[in-house]
Amino acid sequence: MATPSTIQRETVIAARPSEIVPYLADLHRWVEWSPWEGQDPALQREYGGTPGTVGSTYAWKGNRKAGAGSMAITKVAPAEVDVDLQFTAPFTSSSAVAFRLTDVSDADHADAATRLVWSMTSPQNLMSRVMGVFVNMDKFLGGDFEKGLAKLKAAVER
Repeated sequence: MATPSTIQRETVIAARPSEIVPYLADLHRWVEWSPWEGQDPALQREYGGTPGTVGSTYAWKGNRKAGAGSMAITKVAPAEVDVDLQFTAPFTSSSAVAFRLTDVSDADHADAATRLVWSMTSPQNLMSRVMGVFVNMDKFLGGDFEKGLAKLKAAVER
């Protein structure tokens, strides 16, 4: 069996983990920071379940750039949020998305700080191996992760 592929980026946000988790666990709030927001002004969205809880869902269908797929929250904890990500267009894929938050506040100071690590792990199937020959997925998506983390940082810190 092939080794899964993982993309990972991190940042430090001037807030406590408890202030950041709602931006991650409530899929409605992703429009505030998602790096893919705005790729299709006519994007169709559908939400399900109780926002911010395990089992809540988000499905989208858009133009070729936005594609189509769904997300489901699979874990919400004080310092962890996990998401099951399924793409149905322009290609089919499945990934596990994880957000890990570590309080890195200085105990001697009142300033809050959290290290946030965003990772996405995808199984290596035939399609991903073929794409990997032509596209470095870390370089292809890494910039999007960095853009999303910068937008999240700005949203949380305002």
